[in-house]
Amino acid sequence: MDPALAMPLSCPDCDARMPETAAFCPGCGRSMTLAKSTVANVVPSNTTGTNSNAPNRTALPTATTTESETQTETRASGRIGYFLESFAGAVAYFTFIPAIVFLTADPYRKNHFVRFHAIQCLLVWVVVLATAATLRLIGIVLFIVPVAGPLLTWLISVIAGLAAFVLWLVLVVKALQGELFKLPVLGDFAEHHAGPV
Repeated sequence: MDPALAMPLSCPDCDARMPETAAFCPGCGRSMTLAKSTVANVVPSNTTGTNSNAPNRTALPTATTTESETQTETRASGRIGYFLESFAGAVAYFTFIPAIVFLTADPYRKNHFVRFHAIQCLLVWVVVLATAATLRLIGIVLFIVPVAGPLLTWLISVIAGLAAFVLWLVLVVKALQGELFKLPVLGDFAEHHAGPV
C-alpha cells in the first residue's frame, strides 16, 4: 500500500503526514479538527514515464481557516502586560485571587482572552464551593448510617476532589494552549460577560 494513501492529511503548520483519524499533529501538536479537510490528491500513475513506481502528487491544499480559529489564534498570540496572553489566562485559574486581579488591573481587564478565563475561573469557584457545601450536607446525613455511611462519604469526597482537580488541570492546559475552552453552561455565561469593556 502506498504510504501517501494511508496518510492523507497534512498539517498546515509543519507539513507532517498523518491518517484521517488523527486528532493532533504528530509533528507540532496542533489540533487537526479544523484541518481534516486537507486531503492529499494522489494521481495513481506517473505521467512523465521516468519512474512508474513513484506516484505523481499534486500540491496539498491548505486547511480553511474559520472565524473561530482566527479569533483563537489572534487572542492568544500576543503579550499583555508582563505575560503572554495564554500564560495570563492560565494563571487566572490559580485560585480566585489572580482572576480578581486580572478583572481589575488595567492592561489585563481590556483583553478579551484573559477576561474570559478570569470570569470562567470565578464561576468555577462558585460552582465548586456550592458543590462542596452540598456534599458536606449529604455527608452529615450519611454519617447516620453505621459503617457504610462514613465509607460512602469518604468515597464521594475523593471522587469529587479528583473531578475538581481534573477540571482545573484541563482548564489550565487549554488556556496555556491559547484556546477559549468553554465549559457547557459557565463558558457561555463567561463569554457573554467578557465582551467589550
